Amino acid sequence: MTTEQFTKIVPPEHSGQRMDQILAALFPDFSRSRLQRWIKDGQVTVNGSPQAKARVKLVGGEEIILTAQMEAEGTWKAEPIELEVVYEDDDLLVINKPVGLVVHPAAGNPDGTLLNGLLNLEPKLIEIPRAGIVHRLDKGTSGLMVVAKTLKAQTDLVEQLQERTVKREYEAVVMGVLTGGGTVDEPIGRHPVDRKRMAVVRNGRGNGKSAITHYRVIQRYRSYTHIRVQLETGRTHQIRVHMAHLRHSLVGDSVYGGRLKLPKGASEQFIETLRDYRHQALHAVQLGLVHPVTGEDMLWQSELPEDFQQLLKALEQDAQKD
Repeated sequence: MTTEQFTKIVPPEHSGQRMDQILAALFPDFSRSRLQRWIKDGQVTVNGSPQAKARVKLVGGEEIILTAQMEAEGTWKAEPIELEVVYEDDDLLVINKPVGLVVHPAAGNPDGTLLNGLLNLEPKLIEIPRAGIVHRLDKGTSGLMVVAKTLKAQTDLVEQLQERTVKREYEAVVMGVLTGGGTVDEPIGRHPVDRKRMAVVRNGRGNGKSAITHYRVIQRYRSYTHIRVQLETGRTHQIRVHMAHLRHSLVGDSVYGGRLKLPKGASEQFIETLRDYRHQALHAVQLGLVHPVTGEDMLWQSELPEDFQQLLKALEQDAQKD
Protein backbone atom coordinates (compact mmCIF):
# COMPACT_ATOMS: atom_id res chain seq x y z
CA MET A 1 0.00 0.00 0.00
CA THR A 2 1.40 3.41 -1.04
CA THR A 3 0.82 6.44 1.18
CA GLU A 4 0.94 10.02 -0.05
CA GLN A 5 0.45 13.18 1.99
CA PHE A 6 -0.98 16.40 0.61
CA THR A 7 -1.23 19.84 2.30
CA LYS A 8 -3.61 22.59 1.21
CA ILE A 9 -4.85 25.91 2.58
CA VAL A 10 -8.58 26.49 2.19
CA PRO A 11 -9.02 29.48 -0.16
CA PRO A 12 -11.39 32.31 0.89
CA GLU A 13 -13.80 31.52 -1.97
CA HIS A 14 -14.64 28.21 -0.28
CA SER A 15 -15.67 29.88 3.00
CA GLY A 16 -18.86 28.39 4.40
CA GLN A 17 -18.72 25.24 2.30
CA ARG A 18 -18.79 21.69 3.67
CA MET A 19 -15.44 20.00 4.12
CA ASP A 20 -16.18 17.19 1.66
CA GLN A 21 -17.10 19.77 -0.99
CA ILE A 22 -13.90 21.70 -0.32
CA LEU A 23 -11.78 18.55 -0.50
CA ALA A 24 -13.36 17.64 -3.82
CA ALA A 25 -12.33 21.04 -5.17
CA LEU A 26 -8.83 21.00 -3.65
CA PHE A 27 -8.04 17.37 -4.52
CA PRO A 28 -9.72 16.75 -7.90
CA ASP A 29 -7.44 13.75 -8.51
CA PHE A 30 -9.47 11.71 -5.99
CA SER A 31 -13.08 10.57 -6.28
CA ARG A 32 -15.66 11.89 -3.82
CA SER A 33 -16.24 8.40 -2.43
CA ARG A 34 -12.54 7.99 -1.67
CA LEU A 35 -12.33 11.41 -0.01
CA GLN A 36 -15.37 10.69 2.15
CA ARG A 37 -13.86 7.36 3.21
CA TRP A 38 -10.57 9.02 4.17
CA ILE A 39 -12.44 11.66 6.15
CA LYS A 40 -14.34 8.94 8.03
CA ASP A 41 -11.11 7.03 8.71
CA GLY A 42 -9.45 10.08 10.27
CA GLN A 43 -6.97 10.60 7.45
CA VAL A 44 -7.83 14.28 7.11
CA THR A 45 -6.70 16.90 9.63
CA VAL A 46 -7.84 20.52 9.86
CA ASN A 47 -5.30 22.81 11.56
CA GLY A 48 -3.61 19.72 13.00
CA SER A 49 -6.73 18.03 14.38
CA PRO A 50 -8.41 14.99 12.83
CA GLN A 51 -11.79 15.88 11.34
CA ALA A 52 -14.07 12.92 10.72
CA LYS A 53 -17.25 14.85 9.86
CA ALA A 54 -17.65 15.40 6.13
CA ARG A 55 -20.48 17.92 6.57
CA VAL A 56 -18.63 20.32 8.89
CA LYS A 57 -18.35 23.82 7.37
CA LEU A 58 -15.02 25.63 7.15
CA VAL A 59 -14.43 29.38 7.23
CA GLY A 60 -11.37 29.60 4.98
CA GLY A 61 -7.66 29.81 5.75
CA GLU A 62 -7.51 26.41 7.49
CA GLU A 63 -4.61 24.07 6.80
CA ILE A 64 -5.80 20.71 5.54
CA ILE A 65 -3.51 17.70 5.50
CA LEU A 66 -4.71 14.64 3.63
CA THR A 67 -2.97 11.30 4.10
CA ALA A 68 -4.02 9.27 1.08
CA GLN A 69 -3.58 5.52 1.27
CA MET A 70 -3.62 4.04 -2.22
CA GLU A 71 -4.96 0.59 -1.43
CA ALA A 72 -5.81 -2.13 -3.92
CA GLU A 73 -8.92 -1.24 -5.92
CA GLY A 74 -10.02 -4.80 -6.63
CA THR A 75 -9.24 -8.51 -6.28
CA TRP A 76 -7.95 -8.85 -9.84
CA LYS A 77 -4.88 -10.99 -10.39
CA ALA A 78 -1.89 -10.35 -12.61
CA GLU A 79 -1.53 -12.69 -15.59
CA PRO A 80 1.36 -13.02 -18.07
CA ILE A 81 -0.55 -11.80 -21.12
CA GLU A 82 1.55 -10.51 -23.99
CA LEU A 83 0.77 -6.86 -24.69
CA GLU A 84 2.10 -4.62 -27.44
CA VAL A 85 3.28 -1.42 -25.73
CA VAL A 86 3.39 1.47 -28.20
CA TYR A 87 4.51 4.10 -25.66
CA GLU A 88 5.38 4.25 -21.98
CA ASP A 89 6.62 6.83 -19.48
CA ASP A 90 6.11 7.41 -15.74
CA ASP A 91 2.50 8.51 -16.26
CA LEU A 92 1.11 6.74 -19.32
CA LEU A 93 0.95 3.48 -21.19
CA VAL A 94 -0.35 3.24 -24.75
CA ILE A 95 -1.33 -0.28 -25.81
CA ASN A 96 -2.15 -1.66 -29.25
CA LYS A 97 -4.96 -4.06 -28.27
CA PRO A 98 -5.46 -7.14 -30.45
CA VAL A 99 -8.81 -8.54 -31.54
CA GLY A 100 -10.18 -11.08 -29.06
CA LEU A 101 -8.80 -9.49 -25.90
CA VAL A 102 -11.47 -8.33 -23.43
CA VAL A 103 -10.50 -5.10 -21.68
CA HIS A 104 -11.98 -5.54 -18.19
CA PRO A 105 -12.98 -8.61 -16.13
CA ALA A 106 -16.72 -9.25 -16.00
CA ALA A 107 -19.11 -12.12 -15.32
CA GLY A 108 -18.40 -13.82 -18.64
CA ASN A 109 -14.69 -13.02 -18.62
CA PRO A 110 -13.34 -13.15 -15.04
CA ASP A 111 -9.72 -13.34 -16.17
CA GLY A 112 -7.52 -13.32 -19.25
CA THR A 113 -8.29 -9.64 -19.87
CA LEU A 114 -6.23 -6.60 -20.73
CA LEU A 115 -6.52 -5.50 -17.09
CA ASN A 116 -4.95 -8.75 -15.89
CA GLY A 117 -2.10 -8.30 -18.36
CA LEU A 118 -1.59 -4.69 -17.26
CA LEU A 119 -1.21 -5.78 -13.63
CA ASN A 120 1.49 -8.21 -14.70
CA LEU A 121 3.23 -5.44 -16.63
CA GLU A 122 2.84 -2.80 -13.90
CA PRO A 123 1.76 -4.25 -10.50
CA LYS A 124 1.19 -0.81 -8.92
CA LEU A 125 -1.79 -0.30 -11.20
CA ILE A 126 -3.81 -2.33 -8.68
CA GLU A 127 -3.94 0.89 -6.62
CA ILE A 128 -5.51 2.90 -9.45
CA PRO A 129 -9.27 2.67 -10.15
CA ARG A 130 -9.89 0.19 -13.00
CA ALA A 131 -6.11 -0.33 -13.10
CA GLY A 132 -5.74 2.98 -14.95
CA ILE A 133 -8.11 2.10 -17.80
CA VAL A 134 -9.94 5.26 -18.87
CA HIS A 135 -11.67 4.05 -22.05
CA ARG A 136 -12.38 0.71 -23.69
CA LEU A 137 -12.43 -1.12 -26.97
CA ASP A 138 -14.82 -3.99 -27.64
CA LYS A 139 -13.45 -7.53 -27.66
CA GLY A 140 -13.69 -7.67 -31.45
CA THR A 141 -12.11 -4.24 -31.97
CA SER A 142 -8.36 -3.73 -32.17
CA GLY A 143 -6.15 -0.68 -31.83
CA LEU A 144 -4.82 2.04 -29.58
CA MET A 145 -5.77 2.51 -25.93
CA VAL A 146 -4.24 4.79 -23.30
CA VAL A 147 -3.80 3.65 -19.70
CA ALA A 148 -2.97 5.94 -16.77
CA LYS A 149 -0.15 4.84 -14.47
CA THR A 150 -0.94 7.37 -11.73
CA LEU A 151 -4.09 8.71 -10.15
CA LYS A 152 -3.22 12.23 -11.29
CA ALA A 153 -2.84 11.06 -14.89
CA GLN A 154 -6.10 9.13 -14.74
CA THR A 155 -8.05 12.10 -13.41
CA ASP A 156 -6.64 14.36 -16.10
CA LEU A 157 -7.35 11.87 -18.90
CA VAL A 158 -10.92 11.34 -17.74
CA GLU A 159 -11.42 15.12 -17.81
CA GLN A 160 -10.02 15.27 -21.35
CA LEU A 161 -12.44 12.56 -22.42
CA GLN A 162 -15.34 14.36 -20.79
CA GLU A 163 -14.33 17.61 -22.48
CA ARG A 164 -14.12 15.73 -25.83
CA THR A 165 -10.55 16.86 -26.51
CA VAL A 166 -9.08 13.35 -26.91
CA LYS A 167 -8.70 12.57 -30.62
CA ARG A 168 -9.79 9.02 -31.42
CA GLU A 169 -9.90 7.88 -35.03
CA TYR A 170 -10.80 4.47 -36.42
CA GLU A 171 -10.92 2.71 -39.75
CA ALA A 172 -13.80 0.42 -40.58
CA VAL A 173 -15.37 -1.48 -43.46
CA VAL A 174 -19.14 -1.20 -43.72
CA MET A 175 -21.71 -2.96 -45.86
CA GLY A 176 -23.19 -0.97 -48.71
CA VAL A 177 -21.75 1.88 -50.75
CA LEU A 178 -21.71 5.26 -48.99
CA THR A 179 -22.08 8.24 -51.30
CA GLY A 180 -20.04 10.48 -49.00
CA GLY A 181 -19.03 11.30 -45.47
CA GLY A 182 -21.16 12.81 -42.74
CA THR A 183 -21.98 13.04 -39.05
CA VAL A 184 -24.33 10.92 -36.97
CA ASP A 185 -25.68 12.86 -33.98
CA GLU A 186 -28.04 10.39 -32.35
CA PRO A 187 -28.37 9.46 -28.64
CA ILE A 188 -27.38 5.93 -27.63
CA GLY A 189 -28.75 3.86 -24.76
CA ARG A 190 -29.77 0.31 -23.90
CA HIS A 191 -31.96 -1.39 -26.45
CA PRO A 192 -35.56 -1.23 -25.18
CA VAL A 193 -36.06 -4.99 -25.67
CA ASP A 194 -32.63 -6.66 -25.88
CA ARG A 195 -30.73 -5.32 -22.85
CA LYS A 196 -27.45 -6.84 -24.07
CA ARG A 197 -27.43 -4.48 -27.04
CA MET A 198 -27.21 -0.73 -27.44
CA ALA A 199 -29.43 1.27 -29.78
CA VAL A 200 -30.29 4.76 -30.95
CA VAL A 201 -32.98 5.83 -28.47
CA ARG A 202 -34.86 9.12 -28.67
CA ASN A 203 -38.32 10.71 -28.35
CA GLY A 204 -38.59 9.63 -24.73
CA ARG A 205 -38.18 5.92 -25.52
CA GLY A 206 -35.11 5.40 -23.35
CA ASN A 207 -32.22 6.91 -21.45
CA GLY A 208 -30.12 7.73 -24.49
CA LYS A 209 -26.96 9.77 -23.99
CA SER A 210 -25.52 12.20 -26.52
CA ALA A 211 -23.40 10.41 -29.12
CA ILE A 212 -21.66 12.03 -32.09
CA THR A 213 -19.75 10.16 -34.80
CA HIS A 214 -18.03 11.74 -37.81
CA TYR A 215 -17.10 9.60 -40.81
CA ARG A 216 -15.58 10.03 -44.25
CA VAL A 217 -15.08 7.71 -47.20
CA ILE A 218 -11.61 6.32 -47.89
CA GLN A 219 -12.55 3.90 -50.69
CA ARG A 220 -15.72 2.53 -52.24
CA TYR A 221 -15.94 -1.07 -53.43
CA ARG A 222 -18.71 -3.22 -54.85
CA SER A 223 -21.31 -3.35 -52.04
CA TYR A 224 -18.80 -2.19 -49.38
CA THR A 225 -17.09 1.01 -48.20
CA HIS A 226 -13.81 1.60 -46.34
CA ILE A 227 -14.27 4.57 -43.99
CA ARG A 228 -12.38 6.68 -41.47
CA VAL A 229 -14.31 7.48 -38.29
CA GLN A 230 -13.71 10.10 -35.61
CA LEU A 231 -15.43 9.87 -32.25
CA GLU A 232 -16.58 13.03 -30.51
CA THR A 233 -18.16 11.04 -27.68
CA GLY A 234 -17.41 7.55 -26.40
CA ARG A 235 -20.59 5.57 -25.85
CA THR A 236 -20.67 1.78 -25.70
CA HIS A 237 -20.61 0.28 -29.22
CA GLN A 238 -21.00 3.81 -30.61
CA ILE A 239 -19.54 3.31 -34.10
CA ARG A 240 -21.26 -0.06 -34.53
CA VAL A 241 -24.66 1.32 -33.45
CA HIS A 242 -24.44 4.52 -35.48
CA MET A 243 -23.37 2.80 -38.69
CA ALA A 244 -26.11 0.17 -38.25
CA HIS A 245 -28.54 3.05 -37.76
CA LEU A 246 -27.47 4.33 -41.19
CA ARG A 247 -28.11 0.82 -42.57
CA HIS A 248 -24.39 0.40 -43.19
CA SER A 249 -23.40 -2.14 -40.52
CA LEU A 250 -19.77 -3.10 -40.04
CA VAL A 251 -18.50 -6.17 -41.84
CA GLY A 252 -18.26 -9.08 -39.38
CA ASP A 253 -20.51 -7.49 -36.74
CA SER A 254 -22.56 -10.41 -35.42
CA VAL A 255 -24.58 -8.19 -33.06
CA TYR A 256 -25.56 -5.21 -35.20
CA GLY A 257 -24.88 -6.52 -38.70
CA GLY A 258 -27.30 -8.06 -41.10
CA ARG A 259 -26.82 -10.62 -43.85
CA LEU A 260 -23.77 -10.26 -46.05
CA LYS A 261 -24.34 -8.18 -49.15
CA LEU A 262 -22.63 -10.15 -51.89
CA PRO A 263 -21.96 -8.29 -55.14
CA LYS A 264 -23.12 -9.92 -58.35
CA GLY A 265 -20.62 -12.42 -59.70
CA ALA A 266 -18.53 -12.55 -56.51
CA SER A 267 -15.97 -15.34 -56.51
CA GLU A 268 -16.15 -18.23 -54.04
CA GLN A 269 -12.82 -17.12 -52.60
CA PHE A 270 -14.17 -13.61 -51.96
CA ILE A 271 -17.34 -14.96 -50.37
CA GLU A 272 -15.25 -17.23 -48.14
CA THR A 273 -13.06 -14.28 -47.07
CA LEU A 274 -16.14 -12.33 -46.00
CA ARG A 275 -17.68 -15.26 -44.13
CA ASP A 276 -14.42 -16.03 -42.35
CA TYR A 277 -14.15 -12.46 -41.04
CA ARG A 278 -15.79 -13.16 -37.68
CA HIS A 279 -15.34 -9.88 -35.81
CA GLN A 280 -16.30 -6.32 -36.64
CA ALA A 281 -13.93 -4.68 -39.13
CA LEU A 282 -12.95 -1.87 -36.82
CA HIS A 283 -9.48 -0.69 -35.75
CA ALA A 284 -8.46 2.31 -33.61
CA VAL A 285 -5.75 3.77 -35.85
CA GLN A 286 -5.01 7.10 -34.16
CA LEU A 287 -5.00 8.46 -30.61
CA GLY A 288 -4.18 12.03 -29.65
CA LEU A 289 -4.22 13.75 -26.26
CA VAL A 290 -2.45 16.27 -24.05
CA HIS A 291 0.08 14.67 -21.71
CA PRO A 292 -1.42 14.96 -18.20
CA VAL A 293 1.87 16.06 -16.62
CA THR A 294 4.00 17.78 -19.26
CA GLY A 295 1.15 19.39 -21.18
CA GLU A 296 2.71 18.19 -24.45
CA ASP A 297 0.48 17.27 -27.39
CA MET A 298 0.87 13.53 -27.97
CA LEU A 299 -0.18 11.53 -31.03
CA TRP A 300 0.12 7.81 -31.81
CA GLN A 301 -0.80 5.82 -34.89
CA SER A 302 -1.28 2.11 -35.47
CA GLU A 303 -1.15 0.06 -38.66
CA LEU A 304 -4.17 -1.96 -39.66
CA PRO A 305 -3.92 -5.59 -38.49
CA GLU A 306 -3.10 -8.28 -41.03
CA ASP A 307 -6.63 -9.67 -41.35
CA PHE A 308 -8.03 -6.16 -41.94
CA GLN A 309 -5.45 -5.60 -44.67
CA GLN A 310 -6.35 -8.93 -46.27
CA LEU A 311 -10.02 -7.95 -46.22
CA LEU A 312 -9.22 -4.70 -48.05
CA LYS A 313 -7.12 -6.62 -50.56
CA ALA A 314 -10.02 -9.00 -51.25
CA LEU A 315 -12.41 -6.08 -51.68
CA GLU A 316 -9.98 -4.42 -54.12
CA GLN A 317 -9.64 -7.60 -56.16
CA ASP A 318 -13.41 -8.02 -56.28
CA ALA A 319 -13.85 -4.40 -57.38
CA GLN A 320 -11.71 -5.06 -60.43
CA LYS A 321 -14.59 -7.15 -61.82
CA ASP A 322 -16.37 -3.91 -62.77
